[in-house]
Amino acid sequence: MTEQALEQVVRQEWGRLVALLLSQFRRLDLVEDALGDAVEAASRTWPDDGVPANPAGWLMTAARRRVLDRLRSEDVARRKLPLLLTDAERHQEGVTAMADTGALVEDDVLRLVLMCAHPALAPESASALSLRLVLGVPTADIARLFLVPEPTMAARVTRAKKRIVGAGIPFAVPDASVLPERLDIVAQTAYLAFTAGYSPGTGPDLLRADLSGQAIRLVRVVLGLRPDEPSLVALLALVLLQHSRRDARVHDGRLVLLADQDRTRWHHDEVAEATRLLRSPCLTGPLTPLAASYVVQARIAAEHATAATAADTRWDRVVELYDVLLQVAPSPSARLARAVAVAEHRGAAAGLAALEGLEIPDSHRPAAVRAELLARAGDADAARAAYDQAIAACRNDVERAFLEGQRERL
Repeated sequence: MTEQALEQVVRQEWGRLVALLLSQFRRLDLVEDALGDAVEAASRTWPDDGVPANPAGWLMTAARRRVLDRLRSEDVARRKLPLLLTDAERHQEGVTAMADTGALVEDDVLRLVLMCAHPALAPESASALSLRLVLGVPTADIARLFLVPEPTMAARVTRAKKRIVGAGIPFAVPDASVLPERLDIVAQTAYLAFTAGYSPGTGPDLLRADLSGQAIRLVRVVLGLRPDEPSLVALLALVLLQHSRRDARVHDGRLVLLADQDRTRWHHDEVAEATRLLRSPCLTGPLTPLAASYVVQARIAAEHATAATAADTRWDRVVELYDVLLQVAPSPSARLARAVAVAEHRGAAAGLAALEGLEIPDSHRPAAVRAELLARAGDADAARAAYDQAIAACRNDVERAFLEGQRERL
């Protein structure tokens, strides 16, 4: 129980703790190390002492002590410790509120994401750093999102941290004049964070609704600053439509495919909000490629969300929308999703043809889709081989169990 409690608080509060500590001490290198030390200390002491009533506050206090210890050991304390202690005292009310109500946290998280979006960092490095540092997404999952090997992504995140420390990038929200140049990175970071929660590539959970929900809250916070920003309006519509199905995607720990989901368990209030957003006037004019890609993806999600039953899905329109998406923002993932839609619209043979030559490094999904379509086409031997390939590559426990069950039925 203590291990699960620690994993949960780290998953849910890591970014908030980092943000609040960084707002106090302005030392990214010290903050991350100190918080890691605090988590390690919790793993040793909580099994004996029990989970504290305020786990996030416990980690915060332990990490603050470690930062101050490091400052003393660096001999900086003689000059700056009184100032730091005063600053820490000033923030103590915020620490308590963070653990109890979440107050004062959103601004700190946004500040940290915007810091990571500094022009000194390349956009992909900025998003990767935010995902790891702010939202606590595992490096393996970040690598999957960017379609690169895990060691490559680990090195990229490390370089980004060093650049922030070495360049002395300030921990502060930029003024309104520079927000537009950072919003695309912030939006992309939120989109990737949502995807990491909605479809984790590793671990025991099919979805991490808390991470997806945090990504949605980030979009809402930034949209509050730029209410007519097309990319943010479209992105909020997209993630709401996807998130609306969260309670129907798992039953008794097992994956439930879209066609088999109980649609009464969907959050139809979120579907309604999203469809209203898609009618926003700001989406009718010329759009940037990023905004256009979010709009198209949201319209695809809306086709599914507004169909009364799976049989009522207009797969012809879904295929057309994927054709548009591949023109606006081509990607292997979009091509894979289009192949699924083609199979639903025109049959397994057409879907297999659309899959021809498609590979996504370190992803089990192309093989999984190929296996399903081969099974539909009646080629059981080839389907088993494709399932074996997908199972070997799958690092998510729930998805792997589903694939194993599908193979056994052949």
